Amino acid sequence: MGTTGTVMRELRGAQKTAKGVSLYSRYVNRPAGRVLAAGAYRIGMTPNQVTLLSAAFTFSAIASVALVRPSWGLAALVWGGLVVGFALDSADGQLARLTGRGGPDGEWLDHVVDCAKMILVHTAVLISFRRFFDLPSEGWLLLPLGFLFAAVLTFCAGLLREQLGKAQPGMAQRSRTRRGTAQPDGTQPDGAAVPPVAGETAAPVSRLRAVALLPADYGVFCLVFLLLGDRTAFRLGYAVLAAVHALFLVMFLAKWFRELRSLRTAG
Repeated sequence: MGTTGTVMRELRGAQKTAKGVSLYSRYVNRPAGRVLAAGAYRIGMTPNQVTLLSAAFTFSAIASVALVRPSWGLAALVWGGLVVGFALDSADGQLARLTGRGGPDGEWLDHVVDCAKMILVHTAVLISFRRFFDLPSEGWLLLPLGFLFAAVLTFCAGLLREQLGKAQPGMAQRSRTRRGTAQPDGTQPDGAAVPPVAGETAAPVSRLRAVALLPADYGVFCLVFLLLGDRTAFRLGYAVLAAVHALFLVMFLAKWFRELRSLRTAG
């Protein structure tokens, strides 16, 4: 087992492409996940154990949203738990790539945790709205349900687009160590190596696209919980992100439909 510095260099040299990744994931979450992956490697953790640790941080923070009256202290704790959970979500894939211990079971577990996280976080907001917020009208209770709908549909449609695309005969196949499918926000997953196909020219990384994807990044979504100390500010910030995610959903669905239709035409 090498030193932490050696492990960090190996991880740094095996990073996946930055294409389809927002600035937050590229410059904050991936580097944080790399540090956590190196630490997990040093103490002998498996990728699945890191995934479960990520779930523990994330679900504890989510439960706090539903059970504890909003305050600035709670806001900091929830944000911290969600951010650490997200960084560990990147670390599990990086550790799998480093150790070669990834597999279908790990990818399945990771997607299950992602799906549960997505459902529970908006459910927790709905419960918090009902228990602790003085809402102008009960119509605001529909907001978390709408956000939940957009998040789950984006996640499922992204997975289907990936699987149906891979099933097309003649398509170039990419080797994957872990978490090879799209994130719930439609961006590329953190921590998974997706090497280019032989003979394929890598598309240049677009800084403008990386900025445009920021509102759909889960790390940016976590930031809204820093507003929990001011319930009006949180409610409005959450509403803005819900509207943005609904817009991204429409764009992603149109994009994925066109891509799949082009595969049928090409076949």
